[in-house]
Amino acid sequence: MDDVVTVGLDGSAESRAAARWAAEEAARRRLTLRLLHAWPMLAPEAVGTPSEVDQNYWAKLIVHDVHAEVADLYPDLPVAEDLVASDAEAALLDASTRSRLLVLGSRGLSHAACFFLGDTSMTIVAMAERPVALVRAGTRSSPVPPRGAGAVVVGISLHGNCDDLLEFAFEAAALHDAPLHAVHGRSLPVEAYVPWAAGPDARETITADIRQRLEQVLRPWRDKFSGVRVIDNVVLASPARAVVEAASAAELLVIGRRRQHRPLAPRLGNVAHAAAHHASCPVVIVPHD
Repeated sequence: MDDVVTVGLDGSAESRAAARWAAEEAARRRLTLRLLHAWPMLAPEAVGTPSEVDQNYWAKLIVHDVHAEVADLYPDLPVAEDLVASDAEAALLDASTRSRLLVLGSRGLSHAACFFLGDTSMTIVAMAERPVALVRAGTRSSPVPPRGAGAVVVGISLHGNCDDLLEFAFEAAALHDAPLHAVHGRSLPVEAYVPWAAGPDARETITADIRQRLEQVLRPWRDKFSGVRVIDNVVLASPARAVVEAASAAELLVIGRRRQHRPLAPRLGNVAHAAAHHASCPVVIVPHD
């Protein structure tokens, strides 16, 4: 794995916003920013080809323009340009295996909204071996972001190991100098709605049990990242609604997804899918076992 943050570019406003956000993350992490544009029709480079007949002219322009913008914001940030003669999905999946973080632009908040290059980004999110960030146009990016601008929110399922997810979330909170809001959503079981069990005692019992388990999961990470202020919250509602609502004013939302271990069609779980479509802040989806 290379010490880079890779951003996919397609010339859209969303991908430019993603590039600015990726540059800020690379600067925070002291990594190189890789600007990647993939186009199957890229031609072999010919020395001295005039721009009017250069088949790669527009591809080069997309990358060079973003490079210039990033260099103005972060003059000391190392930046690499990468033009790849391949379809976007293959190029981005390959780049994800060699990057600390892959960043894509995203569009819209509705169920029908498409992301970077149509459905490509959702396939990449579902298949990538490394974390993938989705960034919307209009996302704030500044060389000197305001201190304590918002929390980093992490959604925790409490099912199985989630160390990769928590490591990314705690590290992000430390790098952003932000509190970490750990959220677990749990729909009430059917029996909690029957008249003799639906009172506050039943809810308090369920909440106390979940909170104890959540604290056990968080304890070693609290110790490792002692400088990060952690706010844990148990919400008796659907997990998808809980994390999206918690992230309404967040700096960043971090969600996990299980790695694909079988050759099935790639898909995201309900929580990751809802976060990708409805969270207004940048969303990082972290694969874990």
